[in-house]
Amino acid sequence: MAKVKVEYVIFDVDGLMVDSESVYTKVTNDILGQYGKSMTWDMKAGCMGRPEREAAVHLLSYFPDIPLTVESYLIQRNIGQDLLWPTIQLLPGVQKLVLHLRKHSIPIAVATSSRRRKYNMKTGHLTEVFGCFEGKVVCGDDFPGRMKGKPEPDIFLTAAREQLGRKVGEHVDCSEEEREERGKGLVFEDAIPGMQAGKRAGMSVVWIPDANLLDVEFSGSEKADQTLKSVEDFVPEQWGLPPYDP
Repeated sequence: MAKVKVEYVIFDVDGLMVDSESVYTKVTNDILGQYGKSMTWDMKAGCMGRPEREAAVHLLSYFPDIPLTVESYLIQRNIGQDLLWPTIQLLPGVQKLVLHLRKHSIPIAVATSSRRRKYNMKTGHLTEVFGCFEGKVVCGDDFPGRMKGKPEPDIFLTAAREQLGRKVGEHVDCSEEEREERGKGLVFEDAIPGMQAGKRAGMSVVWIPDANLLDVEFSGSEKADQTLKSVEDFVPEQWGLPPYDP
């Protein structure tokens, strides 16, 4: 029996669809290495899923003794990352799932904290998959002033409402009709703040974290509806979606 009857699906990107987290780690540690420092998994967990500047402030709060401003860090980080984004690849199972949902006309959208420019750099060479979204994408710098970053639910509600035309409302407080509509959505996430954001949006969440995140403590009572090791392990019919072809 299906967990719920899903009618639309929203995907995060970094660490979920594309192998970008290794780039984040390498570039950040190259910068911190100039001061004899490195980023631990606990630190990284608190950055994942957050808007760019917010994540930088969080990271540097662990290193008050080094002469590195947020602005300087972001400049160095952006230069290093921009060289590597066009080389990143899809993670296992992503292409199969997205093409399957597209084939069966399941509404799909992207909700990523990445800025639009960076999203384009990460996905421009992967059009076979990202072209399936037909521009139904919400990035962290879209709708200025209207979206709080994850773990707040804004970006998932915005993607459902603005890109998929679902009547989910705009705020945590909502009508019964809006609550039911939110419950028809399924979010795929890898980060803790993203998982929390999906749950706060009233949607079901399939969480596919890096194994290192499983031991990270975090505040909040949100729990994923399903935790998997890989998108490859997702079984569509468990969620009322069409099964994969034999």
